[in-house]
Amino acid sequence: MDFSEIIAESKIVPAADFIELIDKAIEQIGEEEGAFDHGKIKDRLVSLKPEGEALVIGDLHGDLTSLEVIFAMSSFFEKLAADTRTNVVFLGDYGDRGSQSAELYYAVLRLKLAYPKQIFLLRGNHEGPSDLLASPHDLPIYLQRKFKEKWAPIYQRLRELFSYLYNAVYVEERYLMVHGGLSSKIQCLQEIAEAEKLHRQETLLEELLWNDPGEQIEGSYPSARGAGKVFGKAVTKVVLQRIGVKILVRGHESTRDGYSIKHEGRILTLFSSKGPPNYNHQGAFLEVPLEEKFADAYQLLPYVHTF
Repeated sequence: MDFSEIIAESKIVPAADFIELIDKAIEQIGEEEGAFDHGKIKDRLVSLKPEGEALVIGDLHGDLTSLEVIFAMSSFFEKLAADTRTNVVFLGDYGDRGSQSAELYYAVLRLKLAYPKQIFLLRGNHEGPSDLLASPHDLPIYLQRKFKEKWAPIYQRLRELFSYLYNAVYVEERYLMVHGGLSSKIQCLQEIAEAEKLHRQETLLEELLWNDPGEQIEGSYPSARGAGKVFGKAVTKVVLQRIGVKILVRGHESTRDGYSIKHEGRILTLFSSKGPPNYNHQGAFLEVPLEEKFADAYQLLPYVHTF
């Protein structure tokens, strides 16, 4: 199997086979708990040992072409089979905005099932709870175009899948990876792991999926997005110290060059979809050896690749 085969499958998959794939992914992710060779999983948190290599991919929004480019440039599809310590972390937002949203979900779920201990799918705000739907939420339109009258059960299963996706990936003394951003409420990693359970009572899951860093503020303020908050440098500094990492790696924001660095090098933002409707000049991804320690995101620049 190579990635081109998965892409070809995604374009012709029947509705029944797509539903079966989603159900298998739900079963697989739902059973992932405890230690594995190069990490452990607790609730909705993946902790990776500082070894091997990681490919980190930001928002794709139905942009299958950019995903093909990323795998071609990084050779990570071949590396997955060659070294079990090779990891791929998707930062969320797989669908909406892009006409190949269904195909994109198909591709990442096929990857997950092929390499369950190496592919980690984070939850984005476009995979959020039903009371926090992102806009535009046009995934149903793309599913209807592709599967005609058979689209509704696929959408229902995908919405069920979203609650199984991970809130964060943690690499000790190095990185916290989330879709959106940090909350000043975070005291420990376990709170991040359990954010889904407490969603109806508090806002931590919302903030992990929706928050953005602001450069000119210190605390946290309401976001113009209508959900989540804008958080300042002081929040980033304190929370990263509490959980023992140097750098937050996140997606969620379209950037002209595909990446940006904020909060004095403590935050790296990646956006991996390129072109309309985002109108960014470039897409970007991170390809980094996990055993190495970096003091800030500026030191990661040699490992950030644009296209």
